[in-house]
Amino acid sequence: MAHQTVGHLQELLDACPEPEEPNPDCPVEVTLAALRGRWTPLVLRQFLRAEELGYSDLATALAGLSDKVLSERLVQLTAAGILERHRTPAWPPRVTYTLTERGRALAPVLEALWSWGAEGR
Repeated sequence: MAHQTVGHLQELLDACPEPEEPNPDCPVEVTLAALRGRWTPLVLRQFLRAEELGYSDLATALAGLSDKVLSERLVQLTAAGILERHRTPAWPPRVTYTLTERGRALAPVLEALWSWGAEGR
């Protein structure tokens, strides 16, 4: 198994040659850009726990997060194709968000980040 991991790592390293500045086509850069921001992993965690969430659900679950930052993270994650925004045409209008398949695919990435961080404590 270790040999496959090393081979896979080499494939990843070869996909992102050593540029003089960050390369937006590098898969690692794409992933880091999608996860950028201090609260982003915690917002994603809420979506991995629930099928669908509204703004107020998130604001309640992440009480320490300001409205401004929560709004920014929702826009960022929607633009990255990680979340899908749904507006219900009722009065008052209700907006909910759900994870896309692309967003669900980040679950093992977040698990790896949490595991790596826990080992470093």
